[in-house]
Amino acid sequence: MSSEVAARRDAKKLVRSPSGLRMVPEHRAFGSPFGLEEPQWVPDKEHHCRRCGKCFCDKCCGQKVPLRRMCFVDPVRQCAECALVSHKEAEFYDKQLKVLLSGATFLVTFGNSEKPETMVCRLSNNQRYLLLDGDSRHEIDIAHISTVQILTEGFPPGGGNARATGLSLRFAAPGAEGLTQLKLTAGEDAHASRRQSTAWLAAMHKATKLLYESRDQ
Repeated sequence: MSSEVAARRDAKKLVRSPSGLRMVPEHRAFGSPFGLEEPQWVPDKEHHCRRCGKCFCDKCCGQKVPLRRMCFVDPVRQCAECALVSHKEAEFYDKQLKVLLSGATFLVTFGNSEKPETMVCRLSNNQRYLLLDGDSRHEIDIAHISTVQILTEGFPPGGGNARATGLSLRFAAPGAEGLTQLKLTAGEDAHASRRQSTAWLAAMHKATKLLYESRDQ
């Protein structure tokens, strides 16, 4: 990928919407797949929630909360229910997104291949692609991913959640018929590397939920 194409993908512009200033992609096609569309609303004497678009009294819609999924620059007015959701999503943008951008090392298997390849997997800066870098290089468009499954094993003593060991996803590859399967497996080589891979899988699990929500909007 040329630097010119990369720059075009990551280009941003500041726009003023009825709800406030937004920093959006210069080209709509390069928007984050985790984003939400700004709801339509008609200005009136009541206050409206910037997330759901419904109207409320000042008491029920008085919180101003960051809404990064709609690219708002400043915190915006939201109803109590939406404010709670946006607060929870803030953890993804403040912590887990950074983990996905930093990447982690996995054993990667494409399709029916029997030999996995050690690769670093990370999310692109514009959040639209999974980048796989090893002896070979691959780029997977997030928008073309059909299904994602987190692979787990066992349960810790005393109860708790199963340990994430990998990820399996199916996606539409350019020029290929049907869906291609990709499997990422955390290696057992180093404790620090394994911990980083597990954190990346947990972050990807959250990202998948946001991705499905954006598609269902």
